[in-house]
Amino acid sequence: MLKEKGHRKFYKKISFLLVIIIFVMLGGYFAWSDSAGFNKVFKLVSRLLMTISIYYVFQMIVKRGAIPSFSFANVLSPMLYAVYLGLGLLSFLWSTDVSYSALQWFMDVESLVFAYYFIGSFILLDVYFPDSKIKIYRVLGHAIFMLILIFVIGYFVNPGVFMRMSHEGEEFRLGGFIMNPNELGMLSAVGVSCYIFCLYDKGYRVWTVIKILILLYGIVLTGSRSTTIGCFIIIFFHINQSTNTKLKIAMYAGAVMILPIAVSTMIVKSEGNGGLDEVMSMTGRLPFWTALLTEGLPKEPLLGYGFMRIAYTTYFSSVHTYTASMAHNTIVQVIMNLGLIGFTVVLFQLIFTFKGFLTTPEKEKKLMSLGIIIPVMINSMTEFGIFGETNYGILFYQLLIFYISMQIHKRLTPSEKIYLRHRRPELALS
Repeated sequence: MLKEKGHRKFYKKISFLLVIIIFVMLGGYFAWSDSAGFNKVFKLVSRLLMTISIYYVFQMIVKRGAIPSFSFANVLSPMLYAVYLGLGLLSFLWSTDVSYSALQWFMDVESLVFAYYFIGSFILLDVYFPDSKIKIYRVLGHAIFMLILIFVIGYFVNPGVFMRMSHEGEEFRLGGFIMNPNELGMLSAVGVSCYIFCLYDKGYRVWTVIKILILLYGIVLTGSRSTTIGCFIIIFFHINQSTNTKLKIAMYAGAVMILPIAVSTMIVKSEGNGGLDEVMSMTGRLPFWTALLTEGLPKEPLLGYGFMRIAYTTYFSSVHTYTASMAHNTIVQVIMNLGLIGFTVVLFQLIFTFKGFLTTPEKEKKLMSLGIIIPVMINSMTEFGIFGETNYGILFYQLLIFYISMQIHKRLTPSEKIYLRHRRPELALS
């Protein structure tokens, strides 16, 4: 008979594997080399291997004594997401570049499979191994912290690689050409949100605060306005819901410390790089979105140009704005690549997903979902986004869809009960 104390080594092993797997999975979205060929192979291979790896970890938990029988709540959220991917698959019939659409679609499906087994692993741990204390916010926080720490160290050791010049060389931003600074800032903000949840737990709070400060420093170095806004919202969101007076005071103190940096990032910095006009035009994106919707959309209004395509050619160009291959706004991106039909599907998918966030009965799950989606959605308004070209914002969104939807099936079959009695006789079966 397996005693609960006999699971300790198992817990350590699973926790370690989960952190490494999500660390490598997220790292698979970065361009670590100057070679475009190497980056394509690395991204494809690393992410496929991590999807296989998370399935292996999932099976390890099952074999230890868990039943992988799931049911779904908030069913319209995953269902409409499946409709969105189904429409994307059908769009291969009219895509202006089938090979590119297929690659983007395949990587989205691959990350969806990863998200299913990743979230499934935590659900099994919570139900069948409740004393494991392996929490998703802790695993994500550790993995994100390690990635951001690489860049922060790189800033001091090799700024030529880890920093990127922008605004005609007047501004240096963390990320280099390894990762878009705004995307890197969003990742840091998700890490901050995860670690704030760790502050609610007892023990190791000093180290957690240090890690949060390093992540905030990473956000400052990225110079991302959207991420700075997202961080403030996250902090005040936690202040508003917290009942711990000391924690509230600490968060208010942190917000006051960050305020001068935020003003510098969003206002002072902009004065030398286009001023307030640049901020109000979303660094020139508003004219581009206007051109897409008034010049590009009327040509393919219902079904768009195909999955992750915004024009008949690789780039959309207009005499009134710059040339680009993506919309830099996840909603506009959907409208352009899947038309008004795709936009309708996505609109209702978002509505039912946010409904799931707000109506989830478990407080921790609700706060965790909102804490992650805030920086991801803000970033989606000016970058790749949750319905854009493959990026880890999509992965986070897929994780959240399963996080609010998947649950252990309440009734076990006779064969499942027999298996559980054999593997975990210490558990009381209902």
